[in-house]
Amino acid sequence: MNRLHSQVSLSIIIVTYNHSTEIKVCLEAILKSEGDWHGEIILVDNASQDETTKIIDELIKTNKNEQITVKLDALDQNTGFTRGSNLGLQQAAGDFLLLLNPDTIVLPDTLSKLIDYLKKNPAVGIVAPQLLFPDGRIQPSCRHFPERKDVLWHLLGLNAIFPRSSIFNRWKMGYFTHDRELEVDQPQGAALLTHRKAFESIGFLDENFPMFFSDVDWCQRFKESGWKIIFYPNAKIIHHQGTSIHRNRARMIWSSHLSFIHYFQKYRPGFWNQPINWLVGFLLILMAIIRIVYVKVIRR
Repeated sequence: MNRLHSQVSLSIIIVTYNHSTEIKVCLEAILKSEGDWHGEIILVDNASQDETTKIIDELIKTNKNEQITVKLDALDQNTGFTRGSNLGLQQAAGDFLLLLNPDTIVLPDTLSKLIDYLKKNPAVGIVAPQLLFPDGRIQPSCRHFPERKDVLWHLLGLNAIFPRSSIFNRWKMGYFTHDRELEVDQPQGAALLTHRKAFESIGFLDENFPMFFSDVDWCQRFKESGWKIIFYPNAKIIHHQGTSIHRNRARMIWSSHLSFIHYFQKYRPGFWNQPINWLVGFLLILMAIIRIVYVKVIRR
């Protein structure tokens, strides 16, 4: 990994696609962050068709924060979230690396708190903040790694009937109130901070997951390599959940379910696992069709 200059301590990687309504607020919040760290914001734009790149270019020209540089890598085609994140990580020079969604607003002390946490806890590979809805409510953001039986519980609606069950809603941790520090499997990929040593031991995101589950896979690889993953609610970020996903809802549903199937194929390999994987894959395709019909027909 090339280090661009030694003073950079934090690299923030943001992948954008048609985020003109969110990106200015996101970047301005980062530039107002408190702390004695230096940093860089690396924006990878997946060929946005709106004013996203124009807004970013204007902010780069007017940026007066000498501690944080902003740069844009504008792609000529949409490579997907995972490929865009990897392109940003390839350019990153920081000792700490933050994957951040463009529909987020970091509070002034959030980044310093996350960096300090990793400095004080060398066994931790990833730390994630508490996510908040714009109205201040806590946004559930942590999950266990999924098991194949979780698909059945969701298809049958048992997770909704028993939302706080540690069995039927185990995957999405419905029993966890997200108000205390906890070692977890997988925080939501909206904001994940790691450090150089951990990242170099794990590597880049798996591009076989183009949009969804690359964060799940990344966290699983961290855990399997012995790194702890911590949910740290003392650091907070406002998250306008899924703004880009909702613009292309049907296509995103299909993509997420295909990646779900690939996840089980990757982590439940072997001849004897295949019949169960095929059954779960069928259930996931069925769930995708039901959800797409609901979005296209019932909710239109």
